[in-house]
Amino acid sequence: MARIAGVNIPTGKRVIIALTYIHGIGRTKALEICGAVGISNEKRVNDLTDDEVIRIRETIDRDFQVEGDLRREVAMNIKRLMDLGCYRGLRHRRGLPVRGQSTHNNARTRKGPKKAIAGKKK
Repeated sequence: MARIAGVNIPTGKRVIIALTYIHGIGRTKALEICGAVGISNEKRVNDLTDDEVIRIRETIDRDFQVEGDLRREVAMNIKRLMDLGCYRGLRHRRGLPVRGQSTHNNARTRKGPKKAIAGKKK
């Protein structure tokens, strides 16, 4: 099993798909990495040589911010918004949708499961 950027990537999958298991790498960046390293789009992880895995690892370390560093930066950005007390920061603090979505009907993902209100009848 190949270990890249602190993540065990699955062996049976194509390299492009397997790289998306790393936080911060999607399909487009995975295609860029494979192009830079010179790996075919159809190649599977278990067919990679050690040299190719090392080249992928070096390319990711050099050109992309992934996993822990990226998570830390995103958390710091959210914390900064909350400390400023701006509208987006208040929405993060309250656990409500940040980007203008309606909260009257939907928004259960952000708000969590329904909470019963005592004594409320229709």
